[in-house]
Amino acid sequence: MGEPKNGWDGEFQEFMVGAWPRLLRTAYLLAGDQHAAEDLVQSAFERAFAAWGRVRRAEDRYAYVRQILVNQHARRFRRRPPELLVDAVPEAHSPEDGFARSDERAALVAALATLPPRQRQAVVLRHWEDLSDSQAAAAMGCSVGAVRSQAAKGIARLREAAAPKESKVMTHIGGAV
Repeated sequence: MGEPKNGWDGEFQEFMVGAWPRLLRTAYLLAGDQHAAEDLVQSAFERAFAAWGRVRRAEDRYAYVRQILVNQHARRFRRRPPELLVDAVPEAHSPEDGFARSDERAALVAALATLPPRQRQAVVLRHWEDLSDSQAAAAMGCSVGAVRSQAAKGIARLREAAAPKESKVMTHIGGAV
């Protein structure tokens, strides 16, 4: 990479420092591993720096770099089979992060890690990143219907994982009578 023009390095650094925590959270939810998430964010910022002239002119710089991150994650998944995901949650969170305050976040992240990659992407982009269906579809490179379908299936699997085992047994027993 060459030297940035017109003092962009300071502008980029300021953007990176501000966006890093949110992008790291998104990457962690996509990758399921702290180290893989950090690598993913670093890789996204490398690409963003190389294209900083385009990124800085974007209407929403964060969305632009988040798109790079999602694309990077999709490329990594295509290259090799998914890895066993860990259930540990990163400890460093910003105080305004509602997800970090959740008492059940470890269980939720563990359940999220069991979702297939496309369902996990749809759930993370729609519900943690709070993107619209069309924004998530653009980020995932698929149709709005596919986002809705994948998100609905993912949420259903998360609900099933969160249901107490007793109620599952009772439902099974109740259906057999």
